[in-house]
Amino acid sequence: MTTSIQRARHGRRAPVFQARPVAASCALLLLGASELAMAQQASQEVTVTGIRRGIESAISVKKNAESIVEAVSAEDIGKLPDNSIAESIARLPGLAAQRVAGRAQVISLRGMSPDFATTTLNGREMVSTGDNRSVEFDQYPSELLAAVLVHKTPTASLIGQGLSGTLDMQTVRPLNFASRAVAVGGRYSDNSLGSAANAKGSGNRFNFSYIDQFANRTVGVAIGFAHQETPIQENQVGLYEPWEVKDSNVTPGLPAATTSSGGIKALRRTGKTTRDGLMATVEVKPSAAWTSVVDLFHSKAKQEDTANQLEMNFNYNGAYPCNPACNWSNVSVVNGTLAGGTMTSAYPLVRGMYNKRDDTIDALGWNNRFKAGDATLTLDLSWSKAKRDELNLENNTQLVGTPVPYDTTTVRFRSNDFSTFALTRDYSNPATLFLRGTIYGSGYGKVPHVDDELKSFKLSGAMPAPKGLPLISDIEVGLNYADRQKNKTQPEANINVGAQGDTVIGSDLQYGLVNLGFAGLGSVPSWNVPGAVSRYMTFSPSSTAFPYLIAKAWSVSEKITTAFLKGNIDSEWAGFPVRGNVGVQLQRADQSSTGMRLVNNVAAPVADGKTYTDVLPSLNLAFDLGQEQTLRLGLAKQVARPRVDELRSSLDFGIDNATGKPGGSGGNAKLDPWRANALDLSYEKYFGNKAYVAVAGFYKDLRSYIYKQTISNYDYSGFIAGLVPANSCTVGGVTNQPCPPILATGNYTAPFNGSGGKLSGVEMSASLPLDKLTPALKGFGVVASMTFNHSNISIDLSQDGDNRGSLGKASIGLPGLSKRVSNLTAYYEANGFEVRVSQRRRSDFIGEIGDFAANRKLRYVVGENITDLQVGYSFAEGRFKGLSLTAQVNNLTDEAYQTYSGTRDRPLEYIKWGRSVLLGANYRF
Repeated sequence: MTTSIQRARHGRRAPVFQARPVAASCALLLLGASELAMAQQASQEVTVTGIRRGIESAISVKKNAESIVEAVSAEDIGKLPDNSIAESIARLPGLAAQRVAGRAQVISLRGMSPDFATTTLNGREMVSTGDNRSVEFDQYPSELLAAVLVHKTPTASLIGQGLSGTLDMQTVRPLNFASRAVAVGGRYSDNSLGSAANAKGSGNRFNFSYIDQFANRTVGVAIGFAHQETPIQENQVGLYEPWEVKDSNVTPGLPAATTSSGGIKALRRTGKTTRDGLMATVEVKPSAAWTSVVDLFHSKAKQEDTANQLEMNFNYNGAYPCNPACNWSNVSVVNGTLAGGTMTSAYPLVRGMYNKRDDTIDALGWNNRFKAGDATLTLDLSWSKAKRDELNLENNTQLVGTPVPYDTTTVRFRSNDFSTFALTRDYSNPATLFLRGTIYGSGYGKVPHVDDELKSFKLSGAMPAPKGLPLISDIEVGLNYADRQKNKTQPEANINVGAQGDTVIGSDLQYGLVNLGFAGLGSVPSWNVPGAVSRYMTFSPSSTAFPYLIAKAWSVSEKITTAFLKGNIDSEWAGFPVRGNVGVQLQRADQSSTGMRLVNNVAAPVADGKTYTDVLPSLNLAFDLGQEQTLRLGLAKQVARPRVDELRSSLDFGIDNATGKPGGSGGNAKLDPWRANALDLSYEKYFGNKAYVAVAGFYKDLRSYIYKQTISNYDYSGFIAGLVPANSCTVGGVTNQPCPPILATGNYTAPFNGSGGKLSGVEMSASLPLDKLTPALKGFGVVASMTFNHSNISIDLSQDGDNRGSLGKASIGLPGLSKRVSNLTAYYEANGFEVRVSQRRRSDFIGEIGDFAANRKLRYVVGENITDLQVGYSFAEGRFKGLSLTAQVNNLTDEAYQTYSGTRDRPLEYIKWGRSVLLGANYRF
C-alpha cells in the first residue's frame, strides 16, 4: 500500500509442492529474466487489484528501500489472506514459522531462533505475553495490518534492532487514502477433525475497517476491528522423555542395551480460541509544517481447552521398579531402539487436563513531525503493555479393585505416524474410574501470570549535510530511551482428593466419550475438570509450596538509552549512482532483576544486575547498475539482548551439609548480549514494480553466545552471611558427626556467556507474472524463494540435563536453524477470479517447546510442508460491485507436527490439528 512505500523510502505426506519445484521455479525465473527485460515496453498504466496489487506494493517497497528488506503488503484494507500476520510473513524469503496448537506463532529469521529478532509496531518495539521478548504473532489479526517490513540489515536510526533482523508491523495512515474507504468481511471455518462432546469443530471471523478524511483533508481517521473464533482440535500420541538405555532389573524382557521411552500417552484436545483486535489511528496535518499521528492497538485473546488422555508408565505401576514386574515379550528392536512389544502389569490412568489462557496487549503511540525549511524534527512517545493469565488443572483417575486391575498392552512405536498401544481392559465407563491418589497423585495445578510494560521516548532531527561533506546528502541524529519492566509469578500446588476420599465424577460433570481410535485405543470419558476440582478436591496454589517454585517468580527491569547518528548517501561512485546510509548507534543498557532465593528451605529476596555499553556502526549501500539492477552491501555490528527469563536473579540455593559446599541453579542478571559482526550482499533485478529476481548472501560472525553452563567456583559469599552449619551431619558414611564449615564457593548452573560461531546463508527469491514470458499465461504468476542456512555453532548440553535428555545428545547446533527453507506461491488472477496455492517448507530444526511445568524445552522438530489453497471471485461492476467471495483451505495436506529425541526412530510427539476449510465474503464500499 502507499503507506508502506513511503515509510520504506524514509525509514511427510506427499505434499502438493516439493522443495524441488521451488528451486526449479527460482531457476526458471532467473533464466527468464532476459526474456522479460526484452518484453518490457512502455504501456498505459492500469489499475491493479487483488493478489497482484499486494505483490506489486511489496516489490515497490523492496526496490526503493535503502537497506536489504522484505515486505508483505495488503491487497486492500482488511484483506491480508491469513489468520494472523505470522502466516503472511512466514512466506517471505529467509523466514520460517513454528506451529503451536496448529497455528503459526513464532518466526525464525535467517535460521536463527525467534530470540534473535525484534518486533515493532509502527517502528516501536512491542512487548510480549510470553516469558521472553519474542512476539507471538498469532495475537495480531492480519485484517488490521497494512504491511510488514522485515529489515535484514540494520540502520543507525532503527531502534530495537535484532541480531537476525527486525520485523516492523504497520497500520494504515488515513491521509494516504484518496477518499473514504469502508470494508466489512466475514468467514465461517470448519476443522476436519470434527466436533467433540464439549467443543465445536467450527469457527468464525468478522472484520470491519473504516477510513475517512475531514476538514479539507487535514484530519484522517482509521478504525479497524477483527474478531476470530477458532476451534482447537488435536489428536496426539506422546512418548516419555528421555529415551534411554533401560536397566533390565527395571524393565525385564528387554534385550541388553535397548533404548526405550519410559511411557506413552494418547490424548484428544478440544476447545476454542477467541481473539478480538482493535486498531485506531488519528492523523492530523494542519499545515505542511506539522503532522501528528496517534495510534492505538488492542488485542485480547482467550484460549480454553480440555485434553482427555489415557497414559501408561512402562517402569512404574505404583512401585518402582514395577511390582508385580512389568515384563516385556514379543519385543521388536531396530538399531538398538525399542520398536514395539507386549508388556504386562501396567496400571494406566485416564487424565483430564484443563487449560485456560487470557492474553491482553495494549499499545499507544503519538508521533509528531515538524518541518522548518529543509530541517525536520520528530518526537515520538509510546507505551505498550502485555498481560497473560493462565489456569492449568489436571485430574487423574484409575480403575480400582482387589486385586489391583493391572493391564496388558501391546505397543508399536512409529516415527512417521501415530504410535499405537492396545489395552485389554475397558476405560470408557466413568462410573468405574475414580479420582484418587493414582501412580501420579490425584492432580496438579498452576496459575502463571506475566505482565510486560514498555515506555519509550524518541527525539530525532534530520537536516541537509554541511557543504563539503563527501557523499552524504543529509544527516539524522537522535536519542531514544526505553524503560521495560517484566514480571512473572507461577503459583503451583498439588490438587488433592477431598475428605470424601476416592470418588467418581458425577454425571452432571461428564461431557461424553472421546474416541482415541487414532492410537489404537477405544474411548475414554471427558469431563468438566474445573468443576471436579471445585466439588471433590482441594487446590491452594502458592509460589513457595515447593522449593523449586522459588526460582519461577521474578522481575526484570531494563533501561536502554540509544543515541544515533546517521548520514544518508545519495551520490555516485566510479560512475555508478549509489544511495544508502552510514551511521553509528551508542547503546547503553542498565539491566537488573529482583527475585527470591531459597536458603535451606527459607525464602529470602535477591537482587542483581549490570550495565554495559555497545558501539554499533552500520553501513548500507545500494549501487545502481543500470537496467533496474541493484547491488546492495550491508556491514554492521549487531546485538540482541539476553532472554528476559534468563536475566532473572531468582535461584534455588542450598548447602551440602556433608561437605559444606553451596550449590544452586537459576538465572543470571549479569549476562552480556549476543554480539555479531554481519556482512550482507544482495543482487536484485527489477522489471518495474511487476517482477523481480534476487540472490542474496549473508554472513554473521557471532562473537558471543548464551547457553546454560555449570560454574564450579561461583561466589556465594553474599548468600551465606549469617548461615551456620547444621548441628550434626553424616560424613563419610558416619552419622552424628560435626558438620564442616560452609564454603564461600560452589557449583551454580545458569545461563552464561560463551564463545560464538559462524552463521551464513544464501537466499534466492523471485516474483513473476508469467504473461511477461508468454501471452498464453496471462493471469498466472509465481512467487518463490529458497534459503540455504549453515552454522558451525555447537551448544554444549553436558551441564543442561533437562534439554540433553529431551534431545538425546550432549551438544547441538543452533536452535531454530533449518538448513533449508522454501516458499512457493502460484496464482491465477483474471476477470475477477483468483486462485492461489501457497506452500511453506522447512527442514528439521531444534524447536523450543513449553512443557507442562511451563519450562522451555528444546526438541528436534521434523521439517514441515504446509500448503494452503485459496479460491475467490470479486465483482467489479453491477449491483455487487465491491463484493468478493472466498473459499480457503489451510493445511491442505493435514501435515503432522512431529518431534523426536536424537534420531527420528525415537519419536516424542506426533500431533495432528486437522485441515481447516473457510468460506467468506468481503465487501468494500
